[in-house]
Amino acid sequence: MDDFRFAIMGAGRIARKFCDAAALTPGCAVIAAASKSLERARALAAEKDIPAVYDSYERMLEAEKPDCVYIATTCESHFPLAMLCAEHGVPVLCEKAMFMSSAEAEAFFALAESKKVFAMEALWSRFLPAVNQARAWIGEGRVGEVALAEMNIGFIAPPDPENRYFSPKLGGGAAYDLTVYGLQILAWALDRPITRARAEAVRAQTGVDASSIVLLSLDGLPAVVKSSLAASMNEGLIVYGSKGRIVVPHAHHGSEALLLAPDGAEIERFTDEVTRNGFTYEIGEVMRCVRAGEIESPVVPHASTRACAQVFDLIRAAL
Repeated sequence: MDDFRFAIMGAGRIARKFCDAAALTPGCAVIAAASKSLERARALAAEKDIPAVYDSYERMLEAEKPDCVYIATTCESHFPLAMLCAEHGVPVLCEKAMFMSSAEAEAFFALAESKKVFAMEALWSRFLPAVNQARAWIGEGRVGEVALAEMNIGFIAPPDPENRYFSPKLGGGAAYDLTVYGLQILAWALDRPITRARAEAVRAQTGVDASSIVLLSLDGLPAVVKSSLAASMNEGLIVYGSKGRIVVPHAHHGSEALLLAPDGAEIERFTDEVTRNGFTYEIGEVMRCVRAGEIESPVVPHASTRACAQVFDLIRAAL
């Protein structure tokens, strides 16, 4: 079978991690990279042995006709670039947060679904073995009847108002950088959709959200996501049940899951000793889906991205 041909939009740190993961994935090749800065695209290509570079995203699509594009730019450009790919009939894997509002999500998915173009948000954390071990324990009833769940994620971001964390022009804010992980991991681990949400948020000096608390109903189950760019938090997923609890430290990138008794005693510990680069799982899923002619992944379906975008609307409204 011929190599699956990815092209990359963007030439930053996350694009480099994607290239490293692609190199670990059998039958996968990165054949082109584009950036608004040709110098940055050339630097990425030289470092990662990418054969073609462009300073025009559209010209890359037309010249290379890739099997899929990985969008690795900052959040504010995700929507127009995803639309550009869909208009050209090219499948899309887009970094989180894929969209900044429900209006963007609805407009894109209407186009992609009408043209039968595959699209997936790059929620690599949904594929991590530790997160999926927690999901399996919940499904097996190891914590009994689940009563409550929470996820905390936060750190003190560099205070520069021009950086991607706080700049409105770059799609800054805790919601797009952090809250998205909490929403997506909770819904996946518990195998329940977000059916209702309420948000409170603190505004940074630049106008974006610095911290927020989102109260959720996951098909009737209460849950909470706390996220912050202004405080170092005790990060992790916790699921509370009638027979104990599950803890996944740093669930958005972690390698451990703990099954605990009601008194906190450890019953079982899972440690992921296999994963070298967590992006390999989402790359494999994209390859499988596109080759099968599917337009969405069952692991990160369109509905999950739509639900997150609706919560982002609530967080902005709370500022």
